[in-house]
Amino acid sequence: MQQSVITDKFGRVLQDLRISVTDRCNFRCRYCMPREIFGKDFTFLPKEHLLSFEEIERLTKIFLDLGVRKVRLTGGEPLLRRDITRLIELLANLDGLDEIGLTTNGVLLGNMAPKLKQAGLKRVNVSLDAIDDETFMKINDSHVKPQPIIDSIIKAKEAGLFVKVNMVVKKGMNDHQILPMAHFFKEIDVTLRFIEFMDVGQTNGWDFKHVVTKKEIYQQLSQQYQLEALDPAYFGEVAQRYRYKDTDTEVGFITSVSESFCSSCTRARIAADGHFFTCLFASEGLNLKTILRDGATNEELTETIISRWKYRDDRYSDERTAETAKNRKKIEMSYIGG
Repeated sequence: MQQSVITDKFGRVLQDLRISVTDRCNFRCRYCMPREIFGKDFTFLPKEHLLSFEEIERLTKIFLDLGVRKVRLTGGEPLLRRDITRLIELLANLDGLDEIGLTTNGVLLGNMAPKLKQAGLKRVNVSLDAIDDETFMKINDSHVKPQPIIDSIIKAKEAGLFVKVNMVVKKGMNDHQILPMAHFFKEIDVTLRFIEFMDVGQTNGWDFKHVVTKKEIYQQLSQQYQLEALDPAYFGEVAQRYRYKDTDTEVGFITSVSESFCSSCTRARIAADGHFFTCLFASEGLNLKTILRDGATNEELTETIISRWKYRDDRYSDERTAETAKNRKKIEMSYIGG
């Protein structure tokens, strides 16, 4: 039975849940998992430290009772988790879940798309930061060209999945790809979302000078296209949505740096090892896995989650400065999920 809506110290409801299923990835993107840190000798989580599918299912049920309606599976690269379709089936059959989505780099998506759709997946966000071969390979540092990702996007659409493409824009890295990316995905009618380069984690060398703001990207697009602003689809939507005039194709902006959306953040995150985080830029989380494996009842888990959310006061992007970005310890993106 669903509980009363729970809110944090700023009145923000708990509505969305991101679940990381692995900290491993088959890319070594410079802004996320640079190879000099995440190299051959890096120790990833052993299997026994990961939440099992049954543990994820149990926790998800509790979050649904607390008002969550949307779940997104993340990583690392979630399609590296063995038998991921079984987890999707488990979650898709839960009462009260309106939507289950997944974020992926797209390498494995094409061949898996029909099975993912059959299992109950609705939406896929594909990360693609350039359409130029040399630029993209330099970013992912894994010798993968854009075409296999584009092929996967097309196959996912053909399988009936709703697809969005996410492009992290970093000055000097791929800002010259803004218009080529916009043109390509407009032509194939896929929503493209430009994401401002964020200071997630400790290893991506973030600095304000590397940020290309929504205003700058919008100005570039406006020189080529007429854009019409759209209303948010739901409370807590992080993307500012636009539509190319005289089309149904959308483009969006995620503005965590230049236009913070902390005031409407409704997202909770569970890392692959069961730590519960209330902010993407968190320094530490609550270990739900230990509580769960120590024999806690659903009621005890529920009260623990309510207590953590009730006292949530995160608003990092509102408070970000060059000093806090440099000195505050933050969890790596590959661990906490996007």
